Amino acid sequence: MTSTSVFSALAPYGWDDAWADAFTPHAAEGLLPGRVVRVDRGQCDVVTADGILRADTAFVTPHDPLRVVCTGDWVAVEPAGNPRYVRTYLPRRTAFVRSTSSKRSEGQILAANVDHAIVAVSLAVDLDLARIERFLALAWESGAQPVVVLTKADLVTDPATLSYLVQDVETAAPGVPVLPVSAAQGDGLDVLAAVVSGGTAVLLGQSGAGKSTLANALVGEDVMDVQAARDVDGKGRHTTTTRNLLALPGGGVLIDTPGLRGVGLWDAGGGVGQVFSEIEELAEECRFHDCAHESEPGCAVAAAIASGDLPERRLESYRKLMRENQRIVAKTDARLRSEIRREWKRRGAEGKAAMEAKRGRLR
Repeated sequence: MTSTSVFSALAPYGWDDAWADAFTPHAAEGLLPGRVVRVDRGQCDVVTADGILRADTAFVTPHDPLRVVCTGDWVAVEPAGNPRYVRTYLPRRTAFVRSTSSKRSEGQILAANVDHAIVAVSLAVDLDLARIERFLALAWESGAQPVVVLTKADLVTDPATLSYLVQDVETAAPGVPVLPVSAAQGDGLDVLAAVVSGGTAVLLGQSGAGKSTLANALVGEDVMDVQAARDVDGKGRHTTTTRNLLALPGGGVLIDTPGLRGVGLWDAGGGVGQVFSEIEELAEECRFHDCAHESEPGCAVAAAIASGDLPERRLESYRKLMRENQRIVAKTDARLRSEIRREWKRRGAEGKAAMEAKRGRLR
């Protein structure tokens, strides 16, 4: 098969000149290029110029869970064999990673080579802005451009109310497009399809957020199973149990993911800073470079809260995510762990000194 025919067959899945160049040494070995569309139980489905092949990932299963084959990877596959093996994957351009729930706090890669991270948020239940900020931190850290999609917008019948909800999310998502969409009625789908048509998008969100319904609407057919969400909390069963890569008719590729119960940060300090960029910009104006934004004189962040320019909820969410991220990083970075301990001791000593001084004044 010629390189031209390979290019035309894989182009709908994101193949380009840069991927072709990166694959050159593997082509010399007689391996086939392909993109992983699904992974389960040590095997994966790979779309190639010869069609979709089933391949074993045993050769690419290191101890590091961040280096396993995942949906969205471009891989080099054996042209024949029973079983057929994936030999390696090409260097990733982006990777969406969260921490696992294990005590070892390992990272888990959810999708690779993603251009847009679509955070699906259901309007059937009350908005959880803190959870949206958490998703956005991981999305920014991955290297993808986040997009917040407010699903089930048809349930909000008052246009003014819908506008206020969009504004609330925009406040929690600076620099991120916020799109109200109704998959049931088709509202907003054309805008979303245009956004994701130029690359690979991954659908993220809790179970019941309407991801599979949204995926079906974008693909134009029922490719994903859908179940009704509970009326009480908007949650549904995990109808999507694996990550699936789907080519969109209008161009672009979509990765649908299972509903995520836990969304732990994984070395996402840069992503957190991006989500709360206004706080980090204000912090640069504080009198002290190590200002904790509590009671220090000349604190620009505290002044913004007092004036109403910065919601106090944003600062609390920022602090929570930064503390969580520090704990995760410290578990794998002994030097940072030592620095954090020194900071705790310093603040503890300052607090003790302040208490003793206060007691002295009261005597």
